[in-house]
Amino acid sequence: MQTLRSFVLALTLLAAFSLIGSLVPSDVFAQTEDQIKTQIEEHANMIKQIERDIAEAERQKSILSGQAQTLQTTIKSLDITRKQTSSEINLTETRISSTNLKLEELSYNISDTEELIALDQRTLEKSIRTMAEAGDVTIIEQVFSSADLTEAWTAVDDAAALNSALRANVASLSQARNELTGQLEDVDAKKNELTGLKSSLTGQRQSLDVQKSEKDKLLSQTKNQESVYQDLITRKKAERALFEQALSSLENSLASVGQGAAPVSQTGVLAWPYSSTFADSCVGKSGALGNTRCITQYFGNTAFATANSQIYNGSGHNAIDIGMPSGTPILAALSGTVMGTGNTDAIAGCYSFGKWLVIKHPNGLATLYSHLSTIGVSAGQAVSTGQQIGLSGMTGYATGPHLHFGVYASAGIQLMTLGQYRGATTPCANATMPVAPKDAYLNPMSYL
Repeated sequence: MQTLRSFVLALTLLAAFSLIGSLVPSDVFAQTEDQIKTQIEEHANMIKQIERDIAEAERQKSILSGQAQTLQTTIKSLDITRKQTSSEINLTETRISSTNLKLEELSYNISDTEELIALDQRTLEKSIRTMAEAGDVTIIEQVFSSADLTEAWTAVDDAAALNSALRANVASLSQARNELTGQLEDVDAKKNELTGLKSSLTGQRQSLDVQKSEKDKLLSQTKNQESVYQDLITRKKAERALFEQALSSLENSLASVGQGAAPVSQTGVLAWPYSSTFADSCVGKSGALGNTRCITQYFGNTAFATANSQIYNGSGHNAIDIGMPSGTPILAALSGTVMGTGNTDAIAGCYSFGKWLVIKHPNGLATLYSHLSTIGVSAGQAVSTGQQIGLSGMTGYATGPHLHFGVYASAGIQLMTLGQYRGATTPCANATMPVAPKDAYLNPMSYL
C-alpha cells in the first residue's frame, strides 16, 4: 500500500516539475526571443521605407516617359530604373533577413516544445516503471490483505486517479507532438519562401547588371554628348528604314500561308509574356499609356507607324511593344519549342531585332520576343507557359527599353538572312532573323 501511495506522490511531483519547466523558459531564451522580435519590427519598418522609395522612383519614371527623347532623359531614366532596382534588391534582402529572424524565433519555440515533450516522456517512462513494480499485487489482493478497509479503498481511489493522470499525460503528449509537427511544417514553408526570395534576388542583380551595361554602352557610343546621341538616333532610323524595305520586299516574295493556317482568334490562348508582379506595376501607368498592360505601341497602322512610314515601309507595326525596364524577366506566352535565337547586333549597323528568339507552339502559332538584353534558352529546347526565357532590354532598333512581342502563323515563319533574297546588301544582309509572308503576321491582342 505504501508503495502505491509513494508512486502517486512521485507522479504528482514530476507533473508539477513538468508544468513549471514548460511555463518558465530559460533567461537566455527569453532575452534572445525579445531581441529577435525587436529586430523583426525594425525590418518591417525598413521594408515600408524601401517600398516608399520604389513608389517614388516609379513616379519619376512616369514623368520622364512623357518627355522628349534626349540623351540626358535616356540616361536619367536608366539611372532611375537602376535606383529602383537597387531598392527592390534592398527590399528583397531585408525580407530575407526578416524571414531568417522569424525562422530563428520559430526554432526557439520548437526547442522549448521538444524539451517539454522530452520531460513528459521521462515522466511517463518513470510512471510505467513504477506501475510495473507495483503491478505484481492486484488491487483485489491489496483490499483483502489490508487490515484497514478504509485504507484499502483509499488505495483503490489513488490508483484510479493515477490512471486518469496517465491518460491526461498521454493526451497532452500527443497534442504537443501535433503542435511540433505543425511548427515543422511552418519551418519548411518558410524555407521554401526564402529559397524563392533568393532566386528573385539573383534575377534582380542580373537586371541591375543589364541596366549598368546599357548605360555604359550608351555613354561609350555618345561620349556623353547630346549632338552625338541625336546623330546616333538619326543613323539608327535611316538604317532601320533600309532594313524594313528589304524585309518587306522579301516577305512580299514569300508564298501566302492561306486561310486556316492559324487558330481562330480567341483571347486567353496566349499568356502575357511577363510576371503578375510586373502586370501590377502597369496598372499605375494606365493614365499615361491609356492601357493597363504597359503597351507603348499596338499592332498595325498605329499613329507612330503612320507617322514613320519610312521605318515600317507603309506596312504598319507588325507586333506590339511593351515598355519595361531593362532586365525584366520575359516569360514564354505558351508551351512549345524554341525555333531559334539570334542577335542582329552582332552585324555592324544592323538596327533591327537585336537579341531575339522565336517559340513555335503546337496550336499553329509562333511567338517572337526581341530587343532582349539576355537570351535564356537555346534552339530546340522545350519550354512551358510562364517559363523565363530571357530578360528585356533595348538591343537592336530601340531608343528605350521595351519588348517587341510578335505573333505569327507558324506555317509561314522562317529563319533566314536578307542576303538570301536577291543578294540584299543592307547592313542586315547577313543577320539571321525571323521572316514571314504578310498574311502570317497576326495581331497579338487577338490571342492574349
